[in-house]
Amino acid sequence: MVAAILEPLSPYIKSLTLIPGDGGVFDVRVDGEEVFSKLLEMRFAEPEEIVKAVRERAR
Repeated sequence: MVAAILEPLSPYIKSLTLIPGDGGVFDVRVDGEEVFSKLLEMRFAEPEEIVKAVRERAR
């Protein structure tokens, strides 16, 4: 999943921070804005939706 997200986004990413969590946490934030939360969505993200959300906020 990491490669499926990072490869198409490499032109948009200046820096990336991975923060290990407990209990299956999977949140994605762009410039501090949450674009996906597994807890709120109650499901795992599809790589394509993460790529789309990051691209939309990187413009």
